[in-house]
Formats: sequence, C-alpha cells, structure tokens
Amino acid sequence: MKNTVQRTVSPIDGSVLVERAVASETEIEKTLARAVAAQQAWRHVPIRERIGLIGKMIEWCVSRADQLGEELARQMGRPIAYGPNEIRRGFQERALYMCSIAEGALADVRVEPKAGFERFIRREPLGVVLVVAPWNYPWLTSVNAVVPALLAGNSVILKMAQQTPLVAERYAEAFEAAGLPEGVFQFLHMDHDRTARVIGDARVAFVAFTGSVEGGHAVQRAAAERFIATGLELGGKDPAYVRADADLAPAIENLVDGSYFNSGQSCCGIERIYVHRSLYQPFVDGFVELTKKYQLGNPLERRTTLGPMVKAQAAELVRAHIRDALGKGARALIDPKTFPADKEGTPYVAPQVLVDVDHRMQVMTEETFGPVVGIMAVEGDEQAIALMNDSRYGLTASIWTRDADAALRIGEQVETGTWFMNRCDYLDPSLAWTGVKDSGRGCTLSRLGIEAFTRPKSFHLKLTA
Repeated sequence: MKNTVQRTVSPIDGSVLVERAVASETEIEKTLARAVAAQQAWRHVPIRERIGLIGKMIEWCVSRADQLGEELARQMGRPIAYGPNEIRRGFQERALYMCSIAEGALADVRVEPKAGFERFIRREPLGVVLVVAPWNYPWLTSVNAVVPALLAGNSVILKMAQQTPLVAERYAEAFEAAGLPEGVFQFLHMDHDRTARVIGDARVAFVAFTGSVEGGHAVQRAAAERFIATGLELGGKDPAYVRADADLAPAIENLVDGSYFNSGQSCCGIERIYVHRSLYQPFVDGFVELTKKYQLGNPLERRTTLGPMVKAQAAELVRAHIRDALGKGARALIDPKTFPADKEGTPYVAPQVLVDVDHRMQVMTEETFGPVVGIMAVEGDEQAIALMNDSRYGLTASIWTRDADAALRIGEQVETGTWFMNRCDYLDPSLAWTGVKDSGRGCTLSRLGIEAFTRPKSFHLKLTA
C-alpha cells in the first residue's frame, strides 16, 4: 500500500483543517512491535502505579478542556458552548470511575477453600488492544476502551476517525506528559484497508470498535480468520415512551435535548417518541415550542446551540429521511426558513419535528443520526412496547412515568441494552454499556467493561506437607 494523505474538512466552512499522512506499512510494523514489547513490561506494573499515571493523563486533558472543546468544534461542528463538557464531565467522570474500581475489578477471584490446595482465578491482560473510535463523541467513546484496557495491563493502539485526528494526537501528548512508558499507548492514522490489515495481524489481541453497522461487519470480516474477541458498539434508533402518568414538562425538556444535542449525531440520542394519546397534543405543542428556541449557526459563536452536522452528505441523508416521511403522509411542524442558517447542500440543518408518522417511514425505522424526530400517538403500554421493539437496533430506550413498578415491568419486555426511566442519552459509568441486535455486542464501562479486556487464568496448586 502506498502512503496517502488524509484530510479533515471542517463542517463550519468546508476548509481543510488538518492534513496527516496515512501510516505506512513500515510505521504500522514499528508501532505493533513497540506495542508488544511495551505491554510485556506494562503488565507487571502495579495497578496503583497504572492508576496514578492514567490520573495524570486525565488531569492534563481536563486542564485543557476549553482548547480541546474548540478543536472539536472545528473538526466536527459541536458548539463551543458544549464541547468542553465532553472533557470536564463525561470523559473525566468515566475515566476516574474506571480508575476507582480497577483494583477490585482486577483482583484475583478466590474460590471456596479446599484442604491441601490453593485455587484462584487471575484476570490477565489480553495483550495489544486496537481501539477504533468515531468522530461524533471522540473523547467519550474512546475513553470507554482506552482507560480500562490500560488499567488491565494491555497496551493500546488508537485509530481515530478521519474527522477528528487531533483527539488521538492529544491523547498521546497527555500520556507523554503523564510519564506513561513509551509504546504503551500509540495511535495510527489509517484508512479502512490499513485498519483491516492491523486487525488481521497476529499481534492484535482485541478490537474495540464504535461506529456503523457496516463498519462492525467490516471489523468482523477482518477478524474472522483469528480467534480474537471484538467489542462492537454500532448505534441505535433509540425510542422514548411518554406514558399517560408522565410529568410532562421535564419529559419535554429532556427529550428535546436528547433529540437535538450534538445535532442529533448520537448513537443513544432520541430518534422516535411514542406518546400516550391523552398527552399527545400538549406534548407535541411543548416540544415544538422548545425546539424553536435553538440557535443554528457557527459552532465557534457562543450563542449557537445547534451546530452543523459533520458533513453535507450526512445532512442530505437527514433531508432524504424527512422527504420520505412527508411523501408517505407525515407533517413537518418546523419551518426550516425560521432557521436562516439552514441551507441545502451544506451541513447546516434545522431541527425538525414530524407527526402523523408510522413505521413505513425511514425516519421511524432507520438510523437518521441527525436533528429530526418523529412523534407518534399510542393507546397504551402494549402498543408502545411493540413499536419500541419494532427495530433492528437495541441500544437504549426510555420511559417517562411516575410509576417505577410499571417502568420495570415494561423495561423487562423492551429489547435494549440500557433501559431508562425519566432520563435519556446518558452513560452511567457504573453500569455496563451494551447493545442488542444490530446495536452490537460486548460491553464497556462498569466492572464488566474492565473484565472485557482480560482473560481468566486458573491457578490450581496442590500443596505439599
């Protein structure tokens, strides 16, 4: 493979923001060799020392949250009013939590005593972990794998999406400043072919991938000839159910935010809403009123609350889903002309609310990944459950109700990785982040998320007198 250049085009104005050479075969080979050698030493570093070094990395990033947030705005379009919080809140919360539970999660598992024997299970690191992270939440999605993999004694190679290459470079700067041994964390700028070649390399022991269903299939094909595990987080078509006993005001406020934050470019963002008929009209009215308050524009301006989508191509998919729905009888409740920045052929898309929707429409069945949501009236719990499950995805789902018993009963019937009551679009680091169906397999976060980067090794020692 010949060396090429990857370019990051800013969605703000279409300018080329970053140019980086794609890793050559020689660079890939050196990176893999360093990762293997570094891991052999890193696995023997006491866990408390690992935690200390990772803690210094976290401090480095958090102290530069404003800078990193502005870089995100320029790379993928999130308003600077929100970007720094990806570092200060989500990134820091998850990383610190994983550090706080690492000693317990990685401790030997002692079994019941047996005279004359010592028996236990040790969680050993896998080796070299390849993390393939997306552009939409580059710090949040990557930290889910980078930190627990390192805590468990693995070395890590990060392949960041072409849209956000600076995130990988900032990680490297942060780990260098923290004093992490050379080779324990590295990054590679790679295209799809080179990434597949690395996945197929015998020195890679695990692949953590976040991205599209198509990307997940590509990862699986690349790993198919080898007996290695893959963790796949592949997006969703996340539903919300507003029950008849819901507290309307907070339901509206949170579901509007869950639908449009990050311009709707969130795997666990709200893409379809089912509302009990008794609350349907007031819910829709309140939802539309709040949606109209967004300010679509340049993400570098403080007043902007809705930035551009990552690319004009992504925006066109959103517009296509809206056209498909309108052509099948849906009604749009937001006039795009009230958002002057909305322009065909650009990444700037006005938020949209669609009603009179049904499951013949792409906007209710396929991942739109943009600032549009369909709202549908339902007669009760049974219909809501059936509609929520009528999807090939199953990442998160939420219910809005005052009845916790009903929420548990309904949640047991909904096919999803995470079930929320009265909240949405949030990852709790103490809980496993996982999906079902085409939303992927495996998990990150929680104790289970650390264990995913280890293999069990049994010690069965017969003692002599």
